[in-house]
Amino acid sequence: MNGNAKQNQNPVRIGLFFSDTGGGHRSATEALQAGILKVLAERFSHYNVDVRIDSIVENSHPLNRNFVQIYNYLLRHQQSAMKYYYWIIETFKPNDSKFGWMITKPYVVKTLHDMKANLVVSVHPMSNQYIARGLRESGLRDKTKLVTVVTDPNGDFWSGWACHESDLTIVPNDLAQQRLIELGVEPSKIAIMGMPVHPAFIEPPTCSPEEFRQSLGLEKDLPTICINSGWAGGGNMIAIYRALKGVKRKVQVVFLCGHNVKLYESLKKELHGSPIPTAVLPFHDSMADVMAACDLMVTKAGGLTSFEGVARRLPMAIDMITTPMPQEYGTARMLVEQGLAMAITRAEDIVEVVENMTCHRDLQAPPHSVNHQLDQVDAIFHISETLIGIAVGEIETSTFRSRLQPSRSSSAS
Repeated sequence: MNGNAKQNQNPVRIGLFFSDTGGGHRSATEALQAGILKVLAERFSHYNVDVRIDSIVENSHPLNRNFVQIYNYLLRHQQSAMKYYYWIIETFKPNDSKFGWMITKPYVVKTLHDMKANLVVSVHPMSNQYIARGLRESGLRDKTKLVTVVTDPNGDFWSGWACHESDLTIVPNDLAQQRLIELGVEPSKIAIMGMPVHPAFIEPPTCSPEEFRQSLGLEKDLPTICINSGWAGGGNMIAIYRALKGVKRKVQVVFLCGHNVKLYESLKKELHGSPIPTAVLPFHDSMADVMAACDLMVTKAGGLTSFEGVARRLPMAIDMITTPMPQEYGTARMLVEQGLAMAITRAEDIVEVVENMTCHRDLQAPPHSVNHQLDQVDAIFHISETLIGIAVGEIETSTFRSRLQPSRSSSAS
């Protein structure tokens, strides 16, 4: 197809919907957008595809926005209380209630009508049911396919991920597949493809690790620890940072505070009494470069962050001083069992981890052969190709089982 024909062709539209509860869903959505655009440029350039994104949960109604804000407040300040939030959501299921639909319907239906998408992709467990109902009640269901992309790689995640009206649900691994089957999703509507990690995490960094460290005012060759408090800036990271004073080897730290101004200010004060060279950042817009420049990442067990670390071949220490949120505990356990992370149950545990960590890893080394699809670090390209194929009508979701399974299988027995 020549360029003029492509320009005159009606665009195929793909809508990506998410919510900013934490940072993982936005990261997954941006990864899908980047992956789709990259695959389009390399393999589907003859198609005119328009990709749009929307944080549909908080945009739909102020009450829904308040739920998002409460989630992030607890994540930032009261992580131990997250289990109660989880219980409330799982018990009352606001994403599947008559009142919830009544207040959400106007925005959802208008957005779907305005977008006129060939494919809608839900990347959040609280948006699946509303999008499905919006497509059905607006008369768009016959014209628009619905795909859910799950970003929790374990068997303990939100029941909202199970959307029976989705034409296809893409899951990271066998654990997530089994959870959906237990929740009543037809196995024929589930595809194991891996986690949608941004292409940047499997590509060379934009600058060398030495250059990146020096850009932050750190030594270029000193062992470097990334303490990542996540998008919300929560967890027990200050306690773990203080415990690093017990490390005998010389190290330096990149401390990411996320969207937590108080944590950032506290860390700035903490530096006055610390012997450890430290760069304190509110956040960084190139986590792929941060992970490439560090030798160990201390983090919570967020699904996307964990798989980004695995893609960067970055050893991890998981903050488990406070019991992780129910939807993340299984991820933490999986990473530890597979030898990709170490559990920090007391702040002092970090000392032994740092004393024994190795440096100067090969960023392009083959991924570790492990269970639960953890070695499928390039899954974003298979997922993106699948979504494009569904959107343009080259792939029927009813035949995905024989046509869309990954070429490699690393499921646990």
